[in-house]
Parts: sequence; structure tokens; C-alpha cells
Amino acid sequence: MPPPVNSLYRRHRFPPEVIAYAVWLYFRFPLSLRMVEEMLAARGVDVTYETIRRWAEKFGRDFSSNIRRHAPQRGDKWRRDEVVVSIAAKKHWLWRAVDQDGFVLDVLVQSRRDRKAARRLMRKLLRKTARAPRVMITDKLPSYGAARRDMTLKVEHRQHKGLINRAENSHQPTRRRERIMKRFKSARQAQRFLSIHDQVANLFHLPRPEHQTANARRAHRARAIAAWREITGTARAA
Repeated sequence: MPPPVNSLYRRHRFPPEVIAYAVWLYFRFPLSLRMVEEMLAARGVDVTYETIRRWAEKFGRDFSSNIRRHAPQRGDKWRRDEVVVSIAAKKHWLWRAVDQDGFVLDVLVQSRRDRKAARRLMRKLLRKTARAPRVMITDKLPSYGAARRDMTLKVEHRQHKGLINRAENSHQPTRRRERIMKRFKSARQAQRFLSIHDQVANLFHLPRPEHQTANARRAHRARAIAAWREITGTARAA
């Protein structure tokens, strides 16, 4: 895990523990900024929702980068899917890729659903993961196959609607946040928020929780919370 990042909190009136806790609440749970403001107020912390928004933008980006940088290597079977989102009364497409364990590899908000958009996501994935997958699973959208041929990727490509359930399920938290946030205001805002949100979710994600005992789930949660404290530089608060 990275060393404490207390230098990030320099010149901030509130202690790191409060800031990190507010950012965690906002990205970990389907809460609005005003809800987080009230939850902090219940703990005696008087801070406005606008301040929380600024914390989320500034610190969330650094925290998610640290999570990605220190995450273990993800699986080699990539499932990719796209879903439509309405932003400023215009149709956009949210492209997302997950591995076989349900960890989100990356997300990309685009205005198109074509070969160029599929190729852009694939290039971003290869840049972030630094390796090609063993198997790529998608629905029957022709753009995926066309993008793979354009990039001359020698990977197995399976196209079957029933095999991308994990990718489809990964969109559900986004839908919940859309409702809470009363839709995204711009493609840039959606991209920025979801890039942070998905990495925080990865940190606490437990693959196949239905097959885990209660003790195993508690142990996983404890490790995730400890990792979050290390990443945010608030480990001494434990």
C-alpha cells in the first residue's frame, strides 16, 4: 500500500479523517451530497454539501488512482457491455469492461456506439492493464468484432448475450446513482464520477459473496477498510 498522503490535506481546515470519511460515504453508497452533509452533521461536523463536492472531486481522483495502482492483477477474461445514458437530454453510451470476478477494469462515456467507440475503449483498457486478455466476451454488437480486427488483436472473441451478465450487472450501481443525482449533467462529469466510483467499489468488491461464509465476508470487509485507511493516509485513525 502507498505511504500516507497527508500532504494532500495541506491547508484544509478539516482533519484528514473527516475528509476521507465524507469521500468514502459519497462514492461507496448511493447518497447525494446533501445526504452526506446531514450524516456528517449528525456526527457534529458542520460542513456544506458544496465543500463535500469539492472534496470528492479533488481527493476522489487521487484515491482512485492509488487504488488502481496498488490493485492486484485482474483476470484475463474480459466482459464488455454498453448501456445508454441520458445526459443533458442527449443519448450517450456508457461502455464498461469487467473481468470474470466482477472487478471493473475501466469505464468510458461516449456519444457513439460504433467501431470507433469500441476501439477507443479497447485501447484504453490495454493502456491501463498493459496486457491483452485471453478471452473477450461481448454481446452481438458488430462494432466489437470490427474493432478487434482493426487492432489485429489475437484473442478469443465470444459473442453471446447470455455470457455478459457480470458486465450488465455492473451497470446497476450507475443506475442507482443516476436517480440520486437526478441524471448526470455532462459527459465529463459522468466520466469523472464513474472512474472514481468504480475503483472504490473494486476495493470493497467480494467476488461471489453467496459462496462465502459470514466470517469470510467480515474479514474481507476489514481488509478493505484497512486498505482504504492506508490509501487515504488515515491509518492512524483505526
